[in-house]
Amino acid sequence: MAHPSQLGFQDAASPVMEELLHFHDHALMIVLLISTLVLYIIVAMVSTKLTNKYILDSQEIEIVWTVLPAVILILIALPSLRILYLMDEINDPHLTIKAMGHQWYWSYEYTDYEDLGFDSYMVPTQDLTPGQFRLLETDHRMVVPVESPIRVLVSAEDVLHSWAVPSLGVKMDASPGRLNQTAFIASRPGVFYGQCSEICGANHSFMPIVVEAVPLEHFEKWSTMMLEDA
Repeated sequence: MAHPSQLGFQDAASPVMEELLHFHDHALMIVLLISTLVLYIIVAMVSTKLTNKYILDSQEIEIVWTVLPAVILILIALPSLRILYLMDEINDPHLTIKAMGHQWYWSYEYTDYEDLGFDSYMVPTQDLTPGQFRLLETDHRMVVPVESPIRVLVSAEDVLHSWAVPSLGVKMDASPGRLNQTAFIASRPGVFYGQCSEICGANHSFMPIVVEAVPLEHFEKWSTMMLEDA
């Protein structure tokens, strides 16, 4: 999860987030090289004592500063489009969960089970136990099995919300009357935190999302216990 004074992204917990981190580094390196080149040219032009008043045109320079930006844009666009289509791809999900946004909490329904659903509210600060995080803990976590494709159907009951978990590389708008979908694969066990990422009213900051990825046998035990308590 995020920590104070953090400059980069959170550690990746899904294959898509790993790809996004690699693309971020790739694009940042290109920007750094361009910035260095431009700075060098500015310094060279300002500090040089050589002048030539008679250069009116140069086909070679025109070709270079036309072709080079085009090549750079292609180097950025191709991996970007690859990740864009990769994020939209949903292949044979093992589990489908419907996440419904409300003012100001989330409700989850495991559609592959007959009666498995619950509301997820933020734990008030005065009820936190040692080791829990303020404004991020919920009374019920969304539990998913590790290394399984998970499809999340996202919608809203009242106003616009957004279901986002940075470590998993997912962010999907929750719109009333519209069903959006996203998918992820948790590559390692752990607890991953997110928050509503669309201004949705007075308590927008108090709509945390907690995804807990566990081994399959633990998920089966959890789902059995939830069904028995329903």
